[in-house]
Amino acid sequence: MPFKKITVCIVFISFLFNCQNTETPNITSQIIPIPSEQTINKGHFVLDNSTGIKYTDDFKISAEFLKSYIENGSPIKLQDNNSISFIKDKSIENPEGYLLEILPKSIVIKAKTDQGAFYAIQSLRQLLPAEFENKTLSEAKVLIPCTTIKDEPQFEHRGMHLDVSRHMFSVEFIKKYIDALAMLKMNTFHWHLTDDQGWRIEIKKYPKLQEVAAYRNKTLIGHYSDQPQQFDGKTYGGFYTQEEVQEVVAYAKSRFVTVIPEIELPGHAQAAIAAYPDLGCTGKQIEVATTWGVFEDIFCPKEETFTFLENVLDEVATLFPSTYIHIGGDEAPKTRWKNCEYCQKLIKKEGLKDEHELQSYFIARIEKYLNSKGKQIIGWDEILEGGLAPNATVMSWRGIEGAVEAAKQHHNVIMTPTSHCYFDYYQSENDNEPLAIGGFLPLEKVYGFNPIPEELNDDEAQYILGAQGNIWTEYINTESQLEYMAFPRMLAMSEVVWSKPENKNYSDFVKRVENFHKRLDALDINYANHLYEIEGELLSNDNLSYQLKTLTDGKTIRYTLDSSEPTLQSEIYNQPIPITESVTIKASLFNNEKQLGKVFTQNINHHKAVGKKITINKAPHKSYPGSGAEGLINGISGSDSRYGDKEWLGFWGEDIEIIIDLGEETEINSIETRFYNGQGQWIYAPNEIEIEIENEVEKMQIPNATEKLISIKFEPNVSGRYITFKIPNYGIIPEGKQGAGNKAWTFIDEIIVN
Repeated sequence: MPFKKITVCIVFISFLFNCQNTETPNITSQIIPIPSEQTINKGHFVLDNSTGIKYTDDFKISAEFLKSYIENGSPIKLQDNNSISFIKDKSIENPEGYLLEILPKSIVIKAKTDQGAFYAIQSLRQLLPAEFENKTLSEAKVLIPCTTIKDEPQFEHRGMHLDVSRHMFSVEFIKKYIDALAMLKMNTFHWHLTDDQGWRIEIKKYPKLQEVAAYRNKTLIGHYSDQPQQFDGKTYGGFYTQEEVQEVVAYAKSRFVTVIPEIELPGHAQAAIAAYPDLGCTGKQIEVATTWGVFEDIFCPKEETFTFLENVLDEVATLFPSTYIHIGGDEAPKTRWKNCEYCQKLIKKEGLKDEHELQSYFIARIEKYLNSKGKQIIGWDEILEGGLAPNATVMSWRGIEGAVEAAKQHHNVIMTPTSHCYFDYYQSENDNEPLAIGGFLPLEKVYGFNPIPEELNDDEAQYILGAQGNIWTEYINTESQLEYMAFPRMLAMSEVVWSKPENKNYSDFVKRVENFHKRLDALDINYANHLYEIEGELLSNDNLSYQLKTLTDGKTIRYTLDSSEPTLQSEIYNQPIPITESVTIKASLFNNEKQLGKVFTQNINHHKAVGKKITINKAPHKSYPGSGAEGLINGISGSDSRYGDKEWLGFWGEDIEIIIDLGEETEINSIETRFYNGQGQWIYAPNEIEIEIENEVEKMQIPNATEKLISIKFEPNVSGRYITFKIPNYGIIPEGKQGAGNKAWTFIDEIIVN
């Protein structure tokens, strides 16, 4: 009999614990990630002191996890009987798949492997009260709804990354992080252990990596783009001993999580070169980096360097049983190599075309060495430049272009584009969000990610192994803040990589996240709660109006138009608000008793171009589309502190032409706009722009300033219908700057016509 495929949610109600009714109440599934197939049945299983568990050694890890979870989280002690049984089922094709049957008298877990059974346990876990997580459950009887779940993952690589080089976190916290991955059926922990700002893994053959490379003299305060930069003046650092690394790896193994270490090369090597200057091209003493970004001192491809790296990787390979070792390969400026006599001779000797091919040579040598040790390499998508190493897996982060190129060459790919997978980006447009590197990645955008690029055919798509969320910690220095940035976006990513696209539904997911908050609370995880926030959108049909909406059901939006704070007595929102003049809208979400979440504020500048016709000769980059072309004249300015929100439009390396049609000849007194200038994120304001009104052309030079925002104002004092902007891209980022050699981004905000 086929399983009935439905999207459902299991809400566990506390008063059921002592209920003797044999009928199960009306329930729906709350499991994250949503299972492939789930059927809700009548009745319930009673978990109490008469319940027993039976298993063979084939299911030792998963069964003992369940036994420990129940007995440590409640007064219930399991007996030696087969109330809960584990059955090896070789007909389940996917080694991570499972069948979970909760019947009135028994719970049956069928799987091909212990790992599959472990994931069945994670689903069963979410059917139990959240109090199991923090050991506060006092009831000796728990009713578990009868249900049948048949489940398997969509992708084989389901991961989360953590950078411990910029800021370091305790072994106990790393274990807590791994626990969260396992609960969400993720199977990979990408541990970023070395970078310019610190070397975090003990290498016994090279003690200066612990003595020098692991510590920086000071740390940047505030944002990289703040001028002047300020520092705290305090030594910062540390490293994980090999014993601690082994402890983490063993712990992860007990949760079926593979730890992939990352040892950066040839770039992001300043900490290592500070310890051993001969590894660089100049041989000069440098210090461990004290600010963020990209640095010119990279590993020099000398035999001495390869000996060092091979010895390092020997120790790393011994510590990590994973098939993969991540070798970085990103953001390696070629300035030192271009000016290095040894490097130039090596290029000629090996018949290489340029420094990019020298990097390919460098990585290919490392790959060959690691292959000889039974290991495979993963590298960031820059390893495509100059030719890809033969067996390399590409981690695509600068968009999807690298993924498409690698998959078409039949190389395995892991998707981590900044647009959907960088959890160090802001997740809300609230001004009081903690300082972040920039960008904007809300929960819905993570959830909407499809790891398989549409440019690939079915044969090429098989090379997409999966995806992962990345957390870089330049601006994350506490465990609490790290959790805030990771959750609930990690929940969304878990569903992206586990669940089938046809089972995904964002509004349903939001309900499950709201319920999941209780589990996160019990686990003492400091998640960000933006579910009670309000979103707004300008509607430009026949008449301008502003629409408010919220993610969660059963609440009321109340608003004001006079800049006062909304209260329980304020106007109830039930239809779009007409916009006939400049106005400040304030709104908040309420239940019957109180305000929920923060106040939403939107200033609308009803200037002469609002709601008019606009065209752009190039589409915004799909990663940063803002609100489309119309978003440039919707009366709403973007954030002052971050790019990539709903109002900033991003273009990568393209010259753009914008035409605004005011509909009729209109008196124009001034035109204003602004560009984001976050050079640490490869975003550069143009050097000049050209504005044309009724055949009168004005070219405006833009100084090469360091401010994050570059504003321009043009006061033509003329009449006209059409306004044309020609905005050339900044060009290729010069040597010595972050992103050197790459095309610059252009980000433009509201165009205000008065």
